Amino acid sequence: MSNEEVRTGVWFVGARGSVATTAVTGCAAITAGLHPPTGMATETPAFARSALPALPSLVFGGHDVACAPLPKRAEELTAAGVLPHGLARAVAGDLAVADAEIRPGGPLPGDTRSDEELIAAFAADLVDFRDRLDLARVVVINVSSTEPVPTPDAPRLAPSSLYASAAVRTGCPYVNFTPSTGLHTPDLLTAAAARGLPHAGRDGKTGQTLLRSVLAPMFVQRALAVRAWSGTNLLGGGDGAALADPAAAAAKNAGKERVLSDVLGAAPEGEVHIDDVPALGDWKTAWDHIAFEGFLGSRMVLQTIWQGCDSALAAPLVLDLARLAARAHAVGLSGPLTELGFYFKDPDGTSAALAEQYGELLAFAERLREPR
Repeated sequence: MSNEEVRTGVWFVGARGSVATTAVTGCAAITAGLHPPTGMATETPAFARSALPALPSLVFGGHDVACAPLPKRAEELTAAGVLPHGLARAVAGDLAVADAEIRPGGPLPGDTRSDEELIAAFAADLVDFRDRLDLARVVVINVSSTEPVPTPDAPRLAPSSLYASAAVRTGCPYVNFTPSTGLHTPDLLTAAAARGLPHAGRDGKTGQTLLRSVLAPMFVQRALAVRAWSGTNLLGGGDGAALADPAAAAAKNAGKERVLSDVLGAAPEGEVHIDDVPALGDWKTAWDHIAFEGFLGSRMVLQTIWQGCDSALAAPLVLDLARLAARAHAVGLSGPLTELGFYFKDPDGTSAALAEQYGELLAFAERLREPR
């Protein structure tokens, strides 16, 4: 049976958010030949023989606490300039099919269900999705809003960990595209290892941190001393609102800072600030100010500005990760997929330079190939 005939489920946590909506729309557009797969590493020649699930074979569903249907969300993203005009209408049927597979998430305000009851409900949704649609496997991907880091004495699991628990319980590969806790608790990691499940994360690297992971090695390789590295993010939309919470912003910034400390050997002076600017919608601007020292103590400065659409940057990465995690599960790989650190701010393992991470990703593509 070909990789187009075997159907693979992609279950989004945050299925009606901007990233998931853009990913579903984009997959439908590429499948229909309406747009090229720009931004998808898995569509480059290096992955041609990796036997990844074909894009037309992906079946989407998910959990969300929001109620607006995907066709409506796609129209909203069109009005915001995220999706090209006419595309939401062109793939409205695909969006409606995916929306029919979205189930209520939680916990919602006033929800009296225990952690175990919520996990059981989420797990039942996953099993129903997989069995009813005759899917070979389901990859669970967390693309929901960033949540604060739970305190050590928290009486309940973080919401992201409830969904991760359901993924482990039902034998689903898991990808955490957010900085939230998800699978990263000792008990859940142990359970995932016992089930032999592959997993990857955390926090997708789409803009400012992507650029940092390229620039930081330059300073190291040229023996230039970085004195300070400061940054500011201006963003709106759901992420802007979520990251207005200082605790959520702190969780987000941890990955940004780790990239610098891992590559430079120590964290330089300076902080990253995140400001919610609702008028920007799904667009963001990231500014970095790098103070460094050259030959004979000469003081110099490099400034960068990154402007982009977060969901359009993230969506192709999410589709890549769904295909790679599914293939890893199909060939029997388990545990943290460290080669996928290329996609994350805070991966399982060290945040190496982007070029090194890309080399590991290409080596991983070779491991996924079918025997000749």
